[in-house]
Amino acid sequence: MARLGRSDIDVFPLVLGGNTFGWTSDEENSHRVLDAFVAGGGNFIDTADSYTSDVPGNSGGESETIIGRWLAARGNRDSVVIGTKVSQHPRFKGLAATTVTAALEASLVRLGVDHVDVYYAHFDDAKTPLAETAGAFDALHKAGKIRVVALSNYSGPRIREWLDIARREGFEPPAVVQPDYNLVTRQRYEREIAPVLAEEGIAAVPYFALASGFLTGKYRRVGGFRKAEPYLAVIGAFLTGKNRRDRQAFGEAVRRVVASRYFTEAGLAVVQAVEDIAAARGVEMSTVAIAWLRTRPGVVAPIASARTVEQLPALLAAAEFDLTADETAALDEVSARVK
Repeated sequence: MARLGRSDIDVFPLVLGGNTFGWTSDEENSHRVLDAFVAGGGNFIDTADSYTSDVPGNSGGESETIIGRWLAARGNRDSVVIGTKVSQHPRFKGLAATTVTAALEASLVRLGVDHVDVYYAHFDDAKTPLAETAGAFDALHKAGKIRVVALSNYSGPRIREWLDIARREGFEPPAVVQPDYNLVTRQRYEREIAPVLAEEGIAAVPYFALASGFLTGKYRRVGGFRKAEPYLAVIGAFLTGKNRRDRQAFGEAVRRVVASRYFTEAGLAVVQAVEDIAAARGVEMSTVAIAWLRTRPGVVAPIASARTVEQLPALLAAAEFDLTADETAALDEVSARVK
């Protein structure tokens, strides 16, 4: 277990992402994944009030509802850490104080709990004064409705600004930051965010740990993204209602298009390095990629999602898999070339 920043919360060094719940994983399969994650030692589950409002037929909060029903069925609320987010739900856009408060109340109902352990400002809201948002989070913390204030997708300067406001006003400061960080997305985190976290003792809980599946090598093996049109066509058919029966095909198409930004010569060199180490050590590529992320400054627990139970063992293995110094150096060197 690892301590979550300055908080008193101990977490397994891998977070289960709940973004597939209610999208490519139905409720039954989602519960199976949650059961297997906990059975494997996991205890930190990440979701958001907006998951998955962008999927036609959904309204937002589906992931929270599925997790809430699982918590109620298993009676294990006290043994798991729940993190959720505010600012992107269709009914609760932005981070005005009244929005933050109302959104949390709705999340608590869907989750069936009286408090959230880690509450994230999901995306920065330039239209709302940062002091107003920080004050709203502080009020929820003082009311016992959230244990930890957290930020997601915030720049280094804006994290500093929030911290300055918290010191000046006596607000509870952020203890967790959730950045986009992996072997092919290093520069922004390492340049502007990691130094702030190091100075302040803030924990990093990175998302896109596998770069939307790119670091598993599976897309390269089927030809990469040189022809995106077929996947865009699948997405278009789903969004326009021409074919909404196959959510898994839609989800796969979305992941391919998102991961296409990594499809460069430098990115493929990283994939090859990950595959070489995985083959030599007899583990999955996802295990190697997440293990590297665990070694980075400030990182406490990377986030990874599993659509099925079969995908979980390789992710859980990363929590205990240690790279050698030479392997780490090789990955550091090849991934530093990605711009």
